[in-house]
Amino acid sequence: MKVILNSDVANLGEEGDILDVANGYARNYLLPQGLVLEYNTRNLARLEERREAIEQRKSAKRTEAMGVKERLETEDLVITMTAGRNGKLFGSVTSATIADQLSAKGVDVERKKIEVPDKSIKATGNYKVRIRLYGGAEAILTVRVEPDSKTPAPVAEEPAEEEPAAEEPAAEEPAAEEPAAEEPAAEEPAAEEPAAEASAPSEADESEQLEEPATDDVATGEAAPEPEPEDDAEEESETVAESDAADDEDT
Repeated sequence: MKVILNSDVANLGEEGDILDVANGYARNYLLPQGLVLEYNTRNLARLEERREAIEQRKSAKRTEAMGVKERLETEDLVITMTAGRNGKLFGSVTSATIADQLSAKGVDVERKKIEVPDKSIKATGNYKVRIRLYGGAEAILTVRVEPDSKTPAPVAEEPAEEEPAAEEPAAEEPAAEEPAAEEPAAEEPAAEEPAAEASAPSEADESEQLEEPATDDVATGEAAPEPEPEDDAEEESETVAESDAADDEDT
């Protein structure tokens, strides 16, 4: 269906534009809302009568859009949100949040014209947000999300963020015990020294054992006088021989 835009319609066109739209879209939404007029001779005549006024309004809107663009691109929008220690927000920043913040600063922008990265912002930091303005103009707004230090973070979230600190001691304890386990190995040479000392007396004992035969010689030396009786026996035999010789002579 061909229609004449009676006012500016987002994602469709500006006032006075002539467009073709789906029949259902026109009959169920655009016409009931008064956003368009049916394209016919009577409505075309009305459009021509309003043409000059429409162009004046368009010019004013374009001028206003350029002013808004300049303001959005020169001033960062700072939004404070409750966040955890890792920067994760307890909530999110959406196009509605940004529209409300801009409205509080005196800048009226439709929520549908604000394009937030990934549909929402869920962590602190700086973000670039595209805002579509009148007449195809666009502005790039810098949104700086900062943690709200006045609002304490929920207690339930704190243990999860402190877990890495709790795990560090457990991981380092075994490494701290390793040097103690190596100390006995360093003392092993000291344990071998007594063995070396013990071997020294054994060598002395061997020397003593080697000297024992000398003591045996002494013992045999004491027994050396034993041959003396042998001399006596020889003398006795000589005496007997002499006596026998004497007896022979007597005979």
